[in-house]
Amino acid sequence: MVHLVEVKRRMGEEDIAAVSRLLRAAERVDDHAPLGEHKWLDLVQGGRAGFAGFVAREAGHERVVGYAQLAKGTKSWSIEYVIHPSIRHSDNGVAIALLQQALDEVAVDGGGPVHLWVPKPTARHNEVAATLGFDRGRELYQMTRSLPLPEQDSIVAIDTRSFEPGRDETEWLALNRVAFSEHPEQGAWDITTLLDREAQPWFDPEGFLLHEGDNGIDGFCWTKIHDDGDDLIGEIYVIGISPEARRTGLGKSLLIRGLNYLAHRDIHVAMLYVDADNTAAVALYLSLGFVIDHIDLAYVITVESAQS
Repeated sequence: MVHLVEVKRRMGEEDIAAVSRLLRAAERVDDHAPLGEHKWLDLVQGGRAGFAGFVAREAGHERVVGYAQLAKGTKSWSIEYVIHPSIRHSDNGVAIALLQQALDEVAVDGGGPVHLWVPKPTARHNEVAATLGFDRGRELYQMTRSLPLPEQDSIVAIDTRSFEPGRDETEWLALNRVAFSEHPEQGAWDITTLLDREAQPWFDPEGFLLHEGDNGIDGFCWTKIHDDGDDLIGEIYVIGISPEARRTGLGKSLLIRGLNYLAHRDIHVAMLYVDADNTAAVALYLSLGFVIDHIDLAYVITVESAQS
């Protein structure tokens, strides 16, 4: 028997520790992080504006067996959830209860479009989503390739410089907003979001490559190195260019610069995420030897407001 605790708009240290144990158990089985980076940072920082966490425990016990996290964006909501491996194959009741509570919270707070993000979705995820009225929405490819690039693909004719903390934040944020104006998550970054990333142990300004045009920064390739205790993996974390610089070849040149940087750091595998419907970007990545490793999925629903 499982019960849901109340919605948590702030997470205390004990709450964070209990949920973290659940996340570690899930990651060991699933071989991927249960929460996306933005939600993980919100969790460990206790939650910020628009945050809500929902925790399921076994009745009479402290063990957390399910967790859902809700975040409010500028145009939509997003939810991610995790079920303990020991119970996830018995029934979908915990997942449905958690997600229904999150949807109820959205309704109370005015409603709107909701994206339920699931990495490597299974038939069980499809069943849960269908029960709650979600439709299949955005697909996100994770693509990978080996490094280094072949010599003929590694030559570019552009210069870049590294991001300088304390100097480049404002200009970079302005470029990021216009480069991702149609992207519900990336385009909503603000100074707090950026400074959160700069504070992370993995942040390395040397791998945050900026290109300057006649009017300032017009493109960037931000790399990230994952150290999971085994082999290092390099990620093209974010790559973007100004609308004026599109269709000039700058995006490809920046991508090559980023891959060369990772290879220079003795990284042998590169990965990135891209929306499946971004056909131009997918074609570029395929042309440089990337292949699709797996697909993450956003289920979508529009929640009516419960406000009178």
